[in-house]
Amino acid sequence: MATTHGKSGVVTVGGTEMGEVTSFTLETTGDVVEDTALTDSAKSFITGRTSFSGTIEMHYDKADSQQASLTAGSSISFVLLPEGNTTGDESYSGTGVVTGMSVNNSMDAVVSRTVTFQGTGALTVGTV
Repeated sequence: MATTHGKSGVVTVGGTEMGEVTSFTLETTGDVVEDTALTDSAKSFITGRTSFSGTIEMHYDKADSQQASLTAGSSISFVLLPEGNTTGDESYSGTGVVTGMSVNNSMDAVVSRTVTFQGTGALTVGTV
C-alpha cells in the first residue's frame, strides 16, 4: 500500500493555487432513511442525500487578495489535491459557501487563518 506525505497537498480556489496553506480537511456524509417494514425482524435502510464540508488552514497573509476574499458568506469553487498536482493524482472538486473565517494568533507562533465551508451540489472525485 502506498502512502503520501502531507507536504504534497495542493489547494486551488477559483482556479488559482492557494499560497501558505498548512492543511485542509474534507468531510463527506451520506444520509440514510429507514425503510423497515412492520413485519421485518431487522431494520433496513436506503441511501439518502450526500453532503460535504471542509476546512482550509493557512498562514495569515494580509497582502494575499485570494485569502482576503474568503469571508463568511462568500461562494468558492475549489480543488483539493491531497497527493499533489501531478498527472494521475486524485482530486476532489466542488463549490461551496464559506461558513466561517477565523484569524488565530498565539504567542511564539505564526498567525494563521482558518476557513470553513459547506459544499453546495455534488462533490466530484477524479484525477489530475
